[in-house]
Formats: sequence, structure tokens, C-alpha cells
Amino acid sequence: MLALFNGFHNELKATSDQKVYVIPVEETVEKGLSQFIKRNIKEANAQAVDHIILEINTLGGAVDGAMEIADTLRSSDIPITAYINRKAISAGAYIALNADQIYMAQGSQMGAAAIITGDGNAADEKSQSLWLSEMREAAEHNGRDPKYALAMADKNVDVPEYGAGKGKLLTLETKQALEVGYSEGTAENLSDLLIQLDLSGATIIEAEESFAEKVARFVTHPVVVPILLTIGSIGLIAELYSPGFGVAGIMGLTSLFLFFYGHLVAGLAGLESLILFVLGIILLIAELFVPGGIMGILGLVSMITSLYLASGDFVHMTISLIIAITCSIVVSIILVKVFGKRMNIFKKLILRDSTNTESGYVSNKSRIDLLGIEGEALTTLRPSGTAVIAEERVDVVTEGSYINQGKRVKVVKVEGSRIVVREV
Repeated sequence: MLALFNGFHNELKATSDQKVYVIPVEETVEKGLSQFIKRNIKEANAQAVDHIILEINTLGGAVDGAMEIADTLRSSDIPITAYINRKAISAGAYIALNADQIYMAQGSQMGAAAIITGDGNAADEKSQSLWLSEMREAAEHNGRDPKYALAMADKNVDVPEYGAGKGKLLTLETKQALEVGYSEGTAENLSDLLIQLDLSGATIIEAEESFAEKVARFVTHPVVVPILLTIGSIGLIAELYSPGFGVAGIMGLTSLFLFFYGHLVAGLAGLESLILFVLGIILLIAELFVPGGIMGILGLVSMITSLYLASGDFVHMTISLIIAITCSIVVSIILVKVFGKRMNIFKKLILRDSTNTESGYVSNKSRIDLLGIEGEALTTLRPSGTAVIAEERVDVVTEGSYINQGKRVKVVKVEGSRIVVREV
């Protein structure tokens, strides 16, 4: 009788007005994804859903973005299930461990969560220590053995029975994750997962990225940021070589606009960073009309500061700026070599006139014709002064000695306009 009642109760529950909110966790993990998940969990709370499913298929990404996502998951009052559909690598594994429970599709993997820098090298000891602590805490938060989480992030943790001897990071396959308690079960698809969660009759609400969020996730990608900054700087520099305002300037401004727009939508930047950047441009323009260099320096400092404020990642922004500045310098050199004479703004900044004979300039002519001629010191030579030579007053200089006024002198050397005399 009790079994019959339980069966009736489960059927009633399955057909009740339950709601399940499905949030995809795909592609690169970054702060744009963090804002997307945060918005949808807030929406799930507003709709009073009964369960949230994170459908994970990612190879990882930024640590700061993953940690923000973990904080969002832990603060949720709604039960959250991570459904690993193929891959939960690196930051993806960390996100899955912060869910209340984990299910995996057949043939899926989770692990290989070592922290590395943007250039592909191992992170410093301080960063690694923090990340290992986060992995341990994520595992222990839901009662899982932290040994396997640490083995995912530290190749020195030995788990040979699952192919992670010393020198190798642990990556758990579906069956292995089930064996070590890192998975509650295997689900072939989302429908199968809902059955196992006793939610087969629930209404499914699928989260979708807005256009703004798609743009934000794209332009905040670690690879895209240096590209945008490079295009922006090259575009503005190239615009200086053409009259008016053309395609190069539009491309430069559009790239910089996308950079700030994406970071604003992703919640990484505030309006103060955009205002600071615009102020920097105004100061640079003012430098073209007000000499001194102070405004130009302030403008550059203002623009670079705004980029760091918008990014929030000092190391990555430094790398991005180095790439952008290097490319800009190379392009500038090429443009100066090829189009320098056509650049109107450089004509105002660079003196191109030369004092040549063709332009009417005449330099002091050499007085070689006076060599060997005698004359008289018109003034005392100490050692320079004036002498009358060949009935002409000329400025002369002695070899170092003083010669009194009225003494006879002889020209012994002529170097351009410099006439050297000696007392006879």
C-alpha cells in the first residue's frame, strides 16, 4: 500500500507545475560568461523556478571569471545541478564542483585544471596556491574527496589508479567520476537527466544570451582584446595620413567603442573609464595646438589608465598594450616612409625646409683668398679682434697669443669663415 502511495505521489510530482532553468556554460570562461550566469540566476529567482541546470561544455578560460561564477552558484538558494555534456576542463571543472550535484553524459571528461598564465606558462607560486585552495574548497563544499580536485590542478598529486601519476594532471572520465564520487550519475541527454532528478514533467526554461551579452563575451575574450586595441591604435594613426576623416578613423573608433561597450556590458568597466579615455583623446588633440608636451603626456596617461580600469586584469592588459603599441610603431614607421610627405598634420609639427642655395640661402663663404696676406691689427687681439687685411676689415683670431693694436699680422690659416693670424 505504501509503495502504491509513493508511486502515486511521484506521478503527481512529475506532472506538477515545476520549473527548471537551463543555463548553457559553453566556449571560453570569462567575465562576460560570469555576468550572463549571474543575470540568469537572478531571473530564475524572479520566476521562482525549482531547479537550475548548468549544461557545461567548455575547455576553461579565465580564473577570475570562474571564481565569480563560483560565488554566484554558492549564493543561490535554488538547487543547482552541473550537467557535463562532453567537456568540463580547467575552469569548467571548477565551476562543476561548485554546483550542488554533478551528472555527466557518457564519454564526457572533467579535470586538467592547472592554472597557467596568458603566455602558456605555469602561474607563480602565489596564484597556484590560491587556485589549489579554491579547488579543495569547491570539492569539500559538497562533501567530495579533495584529493582528486587537487590532482586535477597539481601534477605533483599522485593518483596513479586513474592515470594521474606524478607529472600528470588528473582528468576523470564518466565512469571514473562516478567511482570517486565526483558524479551522482550518468545521463544520456537532458531528458534523461530530468527523469533522474525526478523533474520529467517540469517546464523547461532555456537561458539565451542577448545580443549585447554575445558582443560582450566576444570582445572581452583574451584573444580579441589585443586585436581591438591594435586595430584602434593603427586606425587612428593611419587617419593622420589622410585628409578629412575616413575609413581608417572609423575603424579605429569602432574598435575602441566595441572594447569599452563589451566591458561595460560585462560589468568590468564603469562610465568613469570611458570618460577618462575621452578626456585622454581631448588632451592629445589639444597637444597639437598647445606646445609644451604636458597635455600629450597627461592624455596618454589618462587613456592607458582608462584601459586598465576597464580591463581589471593588469597582466593581460599589459600584454595587450605591448602588442598594440608594437604593431602601431611598426605601422607608423611604414607610413612615415611611404606617405610622410603627404601627411598634413606632420607638416605642422616637423620643419621640412632646408637652408640650401636653391632656396636662396647663402652660408658664410670661405676666405681662402686671404691666406698668406699680411695686414695690420686694428684692435688688440686677445686672441680675437679685428684686422685690416687687403684693405678690408675682417674678424680674426690669433693662434693663442695676444697681439697689440697696430702690429703687423699675417694670415696663416683659413677654416671657412675663421681666419687665423700670426704676428709678423
